[in-house]
Amino acid sequence: MKVIAILLLVAVAQNANGIRIKNKEAVRFRIENRVIGGQTAEVGFAPYQISLQDPFYGHFCGGAIIHKDWVLTASHCVVGSEPEDMVVVTGTNEWKKPGATYQVTEIHTHCNYDVPSMANDIAILRLNSSIEFDSVTQPVPLQTKPMQEGDEVILTGWGSTVLWGGSPDKLQKVYLKYVPYDKCLEQLFYDPDLDYGHMCTFTREGEGACHGDSGGPLVSGGYLVGLVNWGYPCAVGVPDVHASPLFYYDWIRNKISGNSQCG
Repeated sequence: MKVIAILLLVAVAQNANGIRIKNKEAVRFRIENRVIGGQTAEVGFAPYQISLQDPFYGHFCGGAIIHKDWVLTASHCVVGSEPEDMVVVTGTNEWKKPGATYQVTEIHTHCNYDVPSMANDIAILRLNSSIEFDSVTQPVPLQTKPMQEGDEVILTGWGSTVLWGGSPDKLQKVYLKYVPYDKCLEQLFYDPDLDYGHMCTFTREGEGACHGDSGGPLVSGGYLVGLVNWGYPCAVGVPDVHASPLFYYDWIRNKISGNSQCG
């Protein structure tokens, strides 16, 4: 599955592949060729899941349907891109076999993206036509109340199941646990790039996100609670870090309503 890699601040990659990599004396954390612990999702398991694709090169990031005209993803997936650089694929567990394909007409990255470093990594995309909902294509409601330690979180995506590997054809799922901010900060060695706009997940070494999962949805109790942002590559025994839709609730609603306020 696809999270994004973190470690100190030697290098941060931001590109069309949706991969952000922070490196810190990370050799001891890197585990080559480790499976990230997920399993193939059943058809219709995550009807809110989208694949963000380059029209020529295929899947590069995930995202979530939150409205018939809008999807959420991570800013680092789309920053510097034009709407014609991507399409949104819905209604499928196989990104190469789209249920439906939509053009992107507007890209809204957070006005304070990466200020400070790794913060405000959230974006909302407007589509050229309304998504047609059916049994395998549905929006997911935004989280409205804080989570509790240990709450189950479901991560889905087409991110790599091997560090630096390609995207699997079929959607993967993994069950994780919510980690509160203070505990996450401690487990990430007090990394300064973790802020209150983030939420963390962790179960054990060998389970988690990897490159290709960026922007993808994390759902708990039927609500969208996270969008994959960054992590130590990959599933190496520390929490993964995601944007919190609850923290950005006002910003999201402002964008959908046409309000330009940053929030």
